[in-house]
Amino acid sequence: MPRILATVEHAVRLLELFDADHTEWTLSDLARHVAQPTSTVHEQLTTLCETGLLTRVSRGRYRLGWRLLKLSSALYGSLPWYPPAHAAMERLARRTHLLAFLCVLDGARVLCVARSVQGRDGPPVAGELDFELPAHATASGKLLLALAGRPLPYPAPVFTERTVTTAAAWDAEATAIRQHLHAVTADEWANGTGGLAVPIRGEHGVVLAALGVSLPTPRLRESDMLLRALRDAADEVSWHLGYRAPIRAGNSEH
Repeated sequence: MPRILATVEHAVRLLELFDADHTEWTLSDLARHVAQPTSTVHEQLTTLCETGLLTRVSRGRYRLGWRLLKLSSALYGSLPWYPPAHAAMERLARRTHLLAFLCVLDGARVLCVARSVQGRDGPPVAGELDFELPAHATASGKLLLALAGRPLPYPAPVFTERTVTTAAAWDAEATAIRQHLHAVTADEWANGTGGLAVPIRGEHGVVLAALGVSLPTPRLRESDMLLRALRDAADEVSWHLGYRAPIRAGNSEH
């Protein structure tokens, strides 16, 4: 890998270590996590601080810098579907009292770009803070892969005994997802956690994102009610964005 590309990759790895549970890092902790000499990491941190992507606070600790807020604002401003989808996600969370989220397909990766901050109760579920989700073991991932006509990721890591890991099983499930336009998981990423997801579409039916909820597996007995809530929320956003779902004879689902 050319040196300039390796340098960028290392900087991205440092930035990705900052999340809701790790808002500050010391130089030594960062060096240990990325398995690089402290002198190398210090050089990278200095550059990131000078560009405003990180900031150095007291006691030799580092936090994310304000420039990231500007970049994130520019990103979300370039996505006209994001504000109405985010508002619908929050309403869904209040209505269902579950963790709701928006996910997108980025190449082969499934990224969680927003999570609800209110309305949720109940025990913790898997993936509450993850940015990149396992595409073959989450409802949003399965939905986005199936609607994009993507194969099962290879290799497909095994998380539980219910994780889908064979092409035949995936092909059958992907066909069902495309037919019913929703995805369900139960104990596939972690035992005790399930998920439901439906698509948000833009004009001409383009799939923009997955709107989903994560929940304790026993609550999947409420899946009919939850799917109605999900579809109501997603359809409202899709309609706002100009999508008009075709009416299918003999089937009220859309």
